[in-house]
Amino acid sequence: MSKYTIGIDYGTLSGRVLVANVETGEEVASYVLDYPHAVMSETLPNGTKLGLDWALQHPQDYLDVLYKAVPEAVKLSGVSPDDIIGLGVDFTACTILPVKKDGTPLCFIDEYKNNPHAYVKLWKHHAAQDKANKLNEIAEERGEEWLKNYGGKISSEWAIPKVWQILDEAPEIYDAADLFIEAGDWIVWQLIGKENRSSCFAGYKCNWNKQKGFPSKDFFKALDPRLENFIDEKWSRDISPTGTKAGELTAEMANKLGLKPGIAVAVAIIDAHVFVPAAGVAEPGKLVAIMGTSTCHMLLSDEGTPVEGISGVVEDGILPGFFGYEAGQACVGDHFQWFVENCVPKAYFDEAEKLGLNIHQYLRSKAEKQKPGEHGLVALDWWNGNRSVLIDGDLSGVMLGMTLSTKPEDMYRALIEATAYGTRIIVDTFKNGGITINEFYAAGGIAKKDPMTMQIYADIINMPIKIVSSDQGGALGSAIFGAVAAGKANGGYDDVLTAAKTMGKVLDIEYRPNPENVKIYNKLFEEYKILHDYFGRGVNDVMKRLKAIKREVLSQN
Repeated sequence: MSKYTIGIDYGTLSGRVLVANVETGEEVASYVLDYPHAVMSETLPNGTKLGLDWALQHPQDYLDVLYKAVPEAVKLSGVSPDDIIGLGVDFTACTILPVKKDGTPLCFIDEYKNNPHAYVKLWKHHAAQDKANKLNEIAEERGEEWLKNYGGKISSEWAIPKVWQILDEAPEIYDAADLFIEAGDWIVWQLIGKENRSSCFAGYKCNWNKQKGFPSKDFFKALDPRLENFIDEKWSRDISPTGTKAGELTAEMANKLGLKPGIAVAVAIIDAHVFVPAAGVAEPGKLVAIMGTSTCHMLLSDEGTPVEGISGVVEDGILPGFFGYEAGQACVGDHFQWFVENCVPKAYFDEAEKLGLNIHQYLRSKAEKQKPGEHGLVALDWWNGNRSVLIDGDLSGVMLGMTLSTKPEDMYRALIEATAYGTRIIVDTFKNGGITINEFYAAGGIAKKDPMTMQIYADIINMPIKIVSSDQGGALGSAIFGAVAAGKANGGYDDVLTAAKTMGKVLDIEYRPNPENVKIYNKLFEEYKILHDYFGRGVNDVMKRLKAIKREVLSQN
């Protein structure tokens, strides 16, 4: 009798649950639940206004995924709960929440539910940029060795700047919280009934190192004396390696999910990282780009060499036995969605409807007829700040070359090209840092559904691109970790490498660079790099000045 595992993939706007066959990797059934509260960037549910660059979520949405999506996926699969042997969870990061010692989120408590700082701070919450700037300045002055493992800068998206913001702006919330915890670790806590901290979240998002632990108490004290004992008082030093078992499903949770109590639950992992085994990748030199609202770039290596501007290099951070590198772009799918919601005329929507196309398909149908360089535009992909390699949430978007003849499809294609240029910056930075990249894999909805975009990427990075076959790559990767947590004796696997090779898959499709397009894009990329360095490396900080003026004006309202 075949055995199955469940993968739960918590994304930016929805949670996806997948039931997978352990022996074949077949995706038997899946169910997607959109978060009822979505992303709260302007107000709380009660109307309380949020500040500039805020991005919050409601933890009840995460529980709804467990209570609604898991039973539905199992029902659709037709699989008996008796044959489900394990469960894995992945989550966006850094996505943290303040909780009481029993795991209750502060926003569930009446006393705190109207305070924005009591809610989940989503990965793309950038309102702690001033704290990130100060942290980087202090770490550099002190010569903190761990800083080089993060490309020389910590992002405002990471844990410490976000917690520091809470301490500074809402000390009553900091004091009321017994713990701050990554949402992925919190979900595992709900499943197994005890706190469990993942090395993936700790390593990439809270500056933990397998050999040396967290930064020193003296460093935290240098940030703010009130933070001196932050790790011991509000976090945890008990870290579990990814690719291992966190615990077993409690009877109470099993009853709510319609599963058997006692099945293995894997240590949580970051949503992007889990795509690596889903691609069947279990060796160095293969970069996996997960393209969604943002893009994350994951790479395994035998060496832990620091590289400028990366999001982190963590030993055993992605798969055991390797150094896992992460880089990323903060705005990709969000980029395109912003454009169609704000910059496309009604006539385009009307024509798309007549043709039976959605607006993205219609714009691509017009843009794909163009040759590289034909629209005369070059854009920077910083509509949501820059994650790699500049690591600066205060950067913003640019589009250069527009004239009175510029059309929406020109701008749309230029934005797609901008994200590809951003990826090339990352690839080139890795290579210049001595990190080998032999193959490039792309995963996610854009990779599978948008041939034009993938051909543009192949032409700009000048590498063939393989496509991960799963429609739910994150959930499949989590299901793979669930199979490893279960172990071979229970029908699963004893190591991630074997599980990844068996359950992970790619399509037969491969996008290869067009030599003529490569020549043109090489010229355009040089223009992109000029803009990239001019606005991003301090030559002209106009973006920061504009944002400062905006904050000042908004604070007076």
